[in-house]
Amino acid sequence: MGTVRRQMLLTMLKFFDLAIMIASFLLAAMPAMYQSGLSVSEFFSMRIKVQNFVLFMVLLIIWHIVLTSFSLYESRRLLTRESDIMDTLSATTLCTLAVGAAAMLFHIRLVGAAFIVVMWGASSTMIMLSRLVLRYFLHQIRKHGHNLRHVLVVGTNPRAVQFARRIESRPELGYRVIGFADVNWPGLKAIEQSEKRLVCDLQGITEFVRNTVVDEILIALPLRSFYGKAAKIAALCEEQGIVVRFLPRIFNLRKARSTAEDLAGDPLLTLSTGPLDGWPVFVKRAIDLAASTALLLVLSPLLLMTALLIKFTSPGPVLFRQKRLGLNKRQFWICKFRTMVPDAEQRIAELEELNEVSGPVFKIKNDPRLTPVGKFLRSTSIDELPQLFNVMKGDMSLVGPRPLPLRDCDGLEQDWHRRRFSVRPGITCLWQVNGRSSIPFEKWMELDMQYIDEWSLWLDFKILAGTIPAVLKGSGAA
Repeated sequence: MGTVRRQMLLTMLKFFDLAIMIASFLLAAMPAMYQSGLSVSEFFSMRIKVQNFVLFMVLLIIWHIVLTSFSLYESRRLLTRESDIMDTLSATTLCTLAVGAAAMLFHIRLVGAAFIVVMWGASSTMIMLSRLVLRYFLHQIRKHGHNLRHVLVVGTNPRAVQFARRIESRPELGYRVIGFADVNWPGLKAIEQSEKRLVCDLQGITEFVRNTVVDEILIALPLRSFYGKAAKIAALCEEQGIVVRFLPRIFNLRKARSTAEDLAGDPLLTLSTGPLDGWPVFVKRAIDLAASTALLLVLSPLLLMTALLIKFTSPGPVLFRQKRLGLNKRQFWICKFRTMVPDAEQRIAELEELNEVSGPVFKIKNDPRLTPVGKFLRSTSIDELPQLFNVMKGDMSLVGPRPLPLRDCDGLEQDWHRRRFSVRPGITCLWQVNGRSSIPFEKWMELDMQYIDEWSLWLDFKILAGTIPAVLKGSGAA
């Protein structure tokens, strides 16, 4: 697609999005209009104050900045449909919050809770549908050979060939592999015998890109032995304005995902196995804070009754505090209702032979150290409720791998077990909804890894929903 045509289409899309935001604003104003007894004609014939006009223009500018900041007007051909949807929802949510903030600052009576909900729903739905329709249209024209980007793959190792096959299997992305470039090595025979085309060697890349349509170059060379060649190719691309990409799995890691970031002006390639940042992590923390605060207020009578029951039925403190390892092995004090005799920690050594759980953890179903009230608190999981204070403080989350005592952490034999420290620990996780203490230690660790690898806000909601029946059944509690 030509640069001028692309800019025209992007400008039209920007105006279209702003038109949707204005239409959503007017749609949200309809309920308030009818409540005041105004007809549509009377509403539009109202005299607009200069102050309101200026405020609305400022909102338009803010909306444009927000929509642009979520990269909605950049090339999104490599992004998934889910990314399109989530970026759109994030942008429309911030745009709607901007209206709410303006209403609070300037005392706009028109904007209430119903207004915010209607505007958010209308703008999110319309912009999301427009993006999905646009996405479908672009996919169709690329499948028919239009708006293609021509890619030269530098390297003929199995990773390079596999990448080319994946690109060719996704014609909707609009990428066409025009050929390969590499030195003479035994693996070239496989390329020559296949349908892949070797267009030049590494020395001939400069001449090839001078006379051929090349939009992008993908470097798939082993960087350890070909760093000098790769650097020259990257410099060539920079000189001629050609996009250069390279496969990020330079260390052949199996789990880590790569993201491009900027730190103090320096570009970085970040490899991580869990969520580092972004709006989902922010939303997770916001939910933790709001939910823990609300639950502590609602459950305060139960917390008080439990504290009194513990105090009057057994000697010792009401709360049990123990050092645990949290995010990236930060130590914190976990709070639980005390369910055992005061010297329970000191008696672990003499009870080691009664341990019923594999691995470094220590659990006994009918633990002799339990008090009568403590046994009931364990079976109902009421003893876990003070951990809501840990969630409020930020040491824990509602959902995440259970924090292990220092003693158990010292007994971890496999380094992959320690990947559980890459996320904030939680009150509940997949372990809790799959049997708790009744499952083996290795399976417990595998469930924690599964949670980290598959994490999403939706997974958190499913685990929270599954925790309630698991607690009511008392399955695996110890």
